[in-house]
Amino acid sequence: MPGGKAAGERCVHLTVQRTCRLFGDPRRPKTCIDFLPEPATCGSTRSEALKLLDALERETAEALA
Repeated sequence: MPGGKAAGERCVHLTVQRTCRLFGDPRRPKTCIDFLPEPATCGSTRSEALKLLDALERETAEALA
C-alpha cells in the first residue's frame, strides 16, 4: 500500500486467514514490523482487538485532524 493504509481500511496484504502476506518479507512496512501486539492494543480475543484498535485509530485520526 504505497500511500499507506487509512484507519478502518483492510490491509491489501491480509490473507483470508487474517495473516500477513508480507510477514518476513523485506517489503513489509516498518510500521508493521515495529507494531508489537500487547494486551493494551490487542486484548485477549479478536473481537476485543478490533474494538481496541478501532478506538486507537479514531483517537489518532482526531489528534491529527
